[in-house]
Amino acid sequence: MYDMNTAGIDSVLSTNKVLKNTYMLLGMTLAFSAVCATISMAMGLGHGAALVLSLVGFGLLFVVHKMADSSKGLLAIFAFTGVMGASIGPMLNYYLSMPGGSALVMQALGGTAVVFFGLSAYALTTRKDFSYMGGFLTVGLLVAVVAMIANIFLNIPALSLTISAAVIMIMSGLILFDTSRIINGGETNYIRATVSLYLSIYNLFIHMLHLLTALSGDD
Repeated sequence: MYDMNTAGIDSVLSTNKVLKNTYMLLGMTLAFSAVCATISMAMGLGHGAALVLSLVGFGLLFVVHKMADSSKGLLAIFAFTGVMGASIGPMLNYYLSMPGGSALVMQALGGTAVVFFGLSAYALTTRKDFSYMGGFLTVGLLVAVVAMIANIFLNIPALSLTISAAVIMIMSGLILFDTSRIINGGETNYIRATVSLYLSIYNLFIHMLHLLTALSGDD
């Protein structure tokens, strides 16, 4: 009985450590990403550069996962989040140049923060296991990606809005899913956990900004 209790306590302490490290690293990478986005905006990078940076970021994502079990993983995740932050500089300049653009960006940031903290608090408070959502979220994400690629050629505004709304829902689900995995011991690597939550927040912000802009009539 003593051994079982000890194992249980060790498991809780280990989970709390992963959770603490994840949130600490997430905060630092988001701040670094914001700094890189600001530099990118100040440099006036174009959309071509943004595309290149996004592709570099995609490549770095694989590097992060490969190095997540070593100290090099920390360097990789900062490189990844820095590049991803810089890649949205041109997009932010575009939105900020619109009438009321600053307010829309702040609303998107605020909305993203409310969704993330609200869902995280719910997962942490209830400690429910949301692992059953994994398959549904994966399928939803694949459908959304295919729809985004198709809409590059179709250029249908209504489909674009539908995709953004769907992505917001999927990213919200992923925040619950990823937080639940950390709490219940499904994810024990804080670097991988941080990357997952970072990508959810990143995509949540972009698509919320797009949706708010369209609903305001400025898009």
